[in-house]
Amino acid sequence: MPTFLHVGCGPKRKNQTTRGFASDNWQEMRFDIDESVSPDLVGTMTDMSSVADASVDAIYSSHNIEHLYPHEVGVALKEFLRVLRPDGFLVVTCPDLQSVCKLIAEDRLTDEAYSSPAGPIAPIDILYGHRPSMTQGNLYMAHRCGFTQKVLDGTLRGAGFATTASLCRGRAPFFDLWAVASKSPRSEAELRVLAEAHFPLR
Repeated sequence: MPTFLHVGCGPKRKNQTTRGFASDNWQEMRFDIDESVSPDLVGTMTDMSSVADASVDAIYSSHNIEHLYPHEVGVALKEFLRVLRPDGFLVVTCPDLQSVCKLIAEDRLTDEAYSSPAGPIAPIDILYGHRPSMTQGNLYMAHRCGFTQKVLDGTLRGAGFATTASLCRGRAPFFDLWAVASKSPRSEAELRVLAEAHFPLR
């Protein structure tokens, strides 16, 4: 059974990832910096030494890369490439700064953009990190960089991923980007199959 590495899993399990990974066809390996969430492996995106070279078939990273400093993003993506098998792929999602900045340009920085299970979310939370969580001492929630769709695609390719496809959901309650990136070249049809299995249903 193929294995996907759930990077920055927090308390979530495979049924809270993507339709593809949540199926019985995939085995989940949970990876997080926070030992309190009981991951299978402890580490950071920039030091994944607890994960062997070419040992996983896929990686799922949801709202993690924006927590890195800009100069660390390439380091993390190189680590992703290192642990992926030659035919492996990455599914990554993060905030879409372009749509968030449209709200900020309308002087709505602290206005509610949408309501979430964690409470109201404002553009400032999407841009810099969830304020209530940080107020409670969870500074892991701070955001240190960000992406637009063009920048995310370019960053993935610049790090060494051979093929990418992306989706932007620049509206409430999402304001997010999704991308699938393969370690080895894939056809447009093959990427479409991956996207259909792992991208949200709009």
